[in-house]
Amino acid sequence: MQLRRLISIVLHPNGKVHFLSRLREDAAVLDVGCGNNSPYLVKSVLPRSVYTGIDIGDYNQTRPNKADHYILTTPEEFASRIAAFYQCFDAVVSAHNLEHCNDRYATFEAMLRATRVGGRMYVSFPSGRSVSFPRRAGTLNYFDDPTHKESPPDLDRLLAMAERHGFKPVFVTRSNRPFWSWLIGMVLEPVSHIRRTVLRGTWEFHGFEAIMILERVSGEVPEARSVPAATSSAA
Repeated sequence: MQLRRLISIVLHPNGKVHFLSRLREDAAVLDVGCGNNSPYLVKSVLPRSVYTGIDIGDYNQTRPNKADHYILTTPEEFASRIAAFYQCFDAVVSAHNLEHCNDRYATFEAMLRATRVGGRMYVSFPSGRSVSFPRRAGTLNYFDDPTHKESPPDLDRLLAMAERHGFKPVFVTRSNRPFWSWLIGMVLEPVSHIRRTVLRGTWEFHGFEAIMILERVSGEVPEARSVPAATSSAA
C-alpha cells in the first residue's frame, strides 16, 4: 500500500492522494460525493482521521466502507446537508462531484462554510476545455457522461467565491498535466484514439481535470462543534 501511494503521488502530484497525505493524521475530513470506494481510500491514507462521507447513493462501494460517519441524502437536499456542518472540518474533498450536482455553486459554498480556519479544500472537476475534447468511452469529452449537468463548473467563479469566504489558493490548474502521467498518456494516445477509450494517462495528456487546493486563512471561528452521529438513511 505504501508503494502504491508513492506511485500515485509521483504520477499525480497535487492529486487527491497527495493532498490527503499532507494532512495531519487525525484530521476531520468531509468527503463530498464519496462513491468509488473513497471511504476506503481516505482511511487507507489516514487511518486515524475522523471521516465523514456524504452522497446521494451507494456508488461502487466494493471495498469495506470504513467511514466514521456516512450520510446518504437526496439530490435536492445535498447542499443543505453539507451547509449544516459549519466550520467542522480540517479538510473537505470533492473529487469530480460538482459537475453532477443539481446546484453546484450552492454545494461549493456549503463546502467553503464547512471548512475550519486553517483547513484546506481539494476540488477537482472537468476542465472547461473538455467540451471540445474527442469523444471516448470512460469520459474525455465533458458530454460523454450523461450524468454531467449543463457545462463544466466555472473555475473563475469558484475562486471568487472562495476568496469571499476567506480562502487563498494553494494550487490551481485549469488543465492538469503532471509530467509522468502526461508522458504515459502521450505514449498510449494512439491506442486510446484507435479504441476510442480512456486509458492510463489519457486525462493528463489532454488536460481533462481542473484542480483547486484552497486554504481558509480567515473567518469567524464558532464554538467547537462535534460532527453529528453517523447515518446511512436517506433524508
